[in-house]
Amino acid sequence: MSLIRKEPESVFDIIGIGIGPFNLGLAALLDSVPELDAVFFEKKQEFDWHPGMLIEGTTLQVPFLADLVSMADVKSRFSFLNYLQEHKRLYHFYFLENFKIPRKEYNHYCRWTADQLEECRFGKEVIDVALFELNGEFLYEVHVRDTGTEAVERYFSKHLVIGTGTQPFVPEHLRSKLGNTVFHSSQYLEKKHYCLGAKSVTVIGSGQSAAEVFYDLVKEQSKFGFKLSWFTRSKGFFPMEYSKLGLEYFSPDYIHFFYNLPQDKKDEILPEQDLLYKGISAKTIADIYDLLYERSVAEEMPDVQLQSMTEVLDIEERKDAWSLRCLQWIKEEAFEHSSDVVILGTGYRPGIPGFLSGIKNLICWDDRGRYQVTRDYRLKTHINTPNAIFVQNGELHTHGVGAPDLGLGAYRNSVIVNYLAGREVYPVHEKNVFQTFGLGKKCVTISV
Repeated sequence: MSLIRKEPESVFDIIGIGIGPFNLGLAALLDSVPELDAVFFEKKQEFDWHPGMLIEGTTLQVPFLADLVSMADVKSRFSFLNYLQEHKRLYHFYFLENFKIPRKEYNHYCRWTADQLEECRFGKEVIDVALFELNGEFLYEVHVRDTGTEAVERYFSKHLVIGTGTQPFVPEHLRSKLGNTVFHSSQYLEKKHYCLGAKSVTVIGSGQSAAEVFYDLVKEQSKFGFKLSWFTRSKGFFPMEYSKLGLEYFSPDYIHFFYNLPQDKKDEILPEQDLLYKGISAKTIADIYDLLYERSVAEEMPDVQLQSMTEVLDIEERKDAWSLRCLQWIKEEAFEHSSDVVILGTGYRPGIPGFLSGIKNLICWDDRGRYQVTRDYRLKTHINTPNAIFVQNGELHTHGVGAPDLGLGAYRNSVIVNYLAGREVYPVHEKNVFQTFGLGKKCVTISV
């Protein structure tokens, strides 16, 4: 490992890379810790959370308490309730009587928070990270490019936190087909007009995004007259697990249980927990069904096709439409389906940011090329140093289903802040749920 030797002008305690909800929440919690000096960089010009999916009528899938800070500090000035009060909307929300807030409002709340934090700097793209040694102590050197002027500046920090989030996932065999009429659901609002001008539209996927896109298009169908199809490889259009005891899996208690399992056991369990975080909300399913039911009055069946257990093997461009080669995998029957527009609700995947290439050999990777992560969210490295690289929502495989959950963001950030401060700034409680995930104190182990 080669080390760069330069004299830093100033040193931050932590540099955050990427400003999504998780790093924004960290910046908000750090704002009341004056002994820690932080800065956060984001290449976008402003905070904008999934702009292509800010469909009217959609809400968060978690209660408003899963804002940036409340689960760590309900007295914070950056709480959602304080946002409502500042915008003279507290009574409106009170009369709304809905725990889940509109997605559009959540995005505006996050922008309001970011605008108040000088630590958050937009239009700044991190292009490289290197390790810096000075008098036997290590620092991280971060190269940042201004997206407007193209000027590159360097910053130095004791610690880093990676919050670049997940990226839209498209199966490799479909990537060459992407364009204006084949696109990921993350671009839906941007390209919705192509759907409204088409004769046929097909949505692919089994999660909340696919369901929201389908429902929005069903509402438009009567006016624009296109044929609408929805295919999913899953066994059905199933709801996300949302029972109260099921929700306890999104707790620090379950994180602790899951983290201490062997990695092969974690990799075995995770695919079986899809419906804890990948299903469709029961309300969205009900809304879709109710609308289809109303449309079918007097035997006027809507021009809609919903088909599960169906995998799209390939998409081929024909003269006037796309031809989808599909497989009903239960019956092992192949068929072709024609559609003018294809929307891929194929989810999101974590990725390894390119700016880590300079320190890639420093980081410990598992046998699948994934981060190795400590219980307190630090990447394991090959060098013994207190200088941490924290990761936000890149630890699903090590910490479990709660990694992408907004409700656990404040907990993870509490752990990070406490590590940085060397003291308990935000209390982290050990017992938060009624159930026990491992062996409880009342259990007596026996040999089997």
